[in-house]
Amino acid sequence: MNASASVSAGPGPDYSVVVPVFDEGGAAPALAREIAAAFAGENHEIIFIDDASRDDTKALLVALKAEIPQLRVLSHRKNSGQSRAVRSGVLAARAPIVITLDGDGQNDPADAPRLARALKAAPPELALVGGERVKRQDSSAKRFASKFGNGVRKRLLKDTANDTGCGLKAFRREAFLRLPYFDHIHRYIPALMLREGYQVEFQPVNHRHRESGVSKYTNFGRLKASVSDLLGVMWLQTRARNPQGVDEA
Repeated sequence: MNASASVSAGPGPDYSVVVPVFDEGGAAPALAREIAAAFAGENHEIIFIDDASRDDTKALLVALKAEIPQLRVLSHRKNSGQSRAVRSGVLAARAPIVITLDGDGQNDPADAPRLARALKAAPPELALVGGERVKRQDSSAKRFASKFGNGVRKRLLKDTANDTGCGLKAFRREAFLRLPYFDHIHRYIPALMLREGYQVEFQPVNHRHRESGVSKYTNFGRLKASVSDLLGVMWLQTRARNPQGVDEA
């Protein structure tokens, strides 16, 4: 059975925390425990999507299910990238509000419930509360590349996001599934939400050092992908038509 089929099985949680991981055996178990502690007392599920890791990431997470009963472990049969892993997690999610975090542990799970509760209390027009990393714990080269890329993207797309690369986001599942999917969509979710007529807002969040593993991206790799992606999203914006809502007579 496809994992997405579980979304319709009975009353579900209030929040689904979705974490894509690839070769993060050194970080994933501790991160899962942190997420469970942060959402203690909340009706939630935790979904880790293993993107065909080559290490023991999947085995370590599966073993952790006995300790964290709300933990679900999905796995791709073939490595398909972060955006595809996020989408697989959202499709499988049973809650109306999804919270995403990067699997390397640099996003602080302690910030996640604040974003989730802010979205839950907001009117339905607000579809996303994104994190904006403060005091980033990255190399100076990575910080410069990110600042430059964010500035160009924000100016061209007018998505109001200062830090769209932050993996910590809370959004409405239904709204996300309305967005056109493509690889690297996770960097353009605010712009695409606005394109669909939703509202977005951002809150400052903590950022931590990577304690294990290595980054799956390089500055050149990000630049190479972002040029075509940026042009594609700009084209999508020019083709948008917003009916300002739909009424049934």
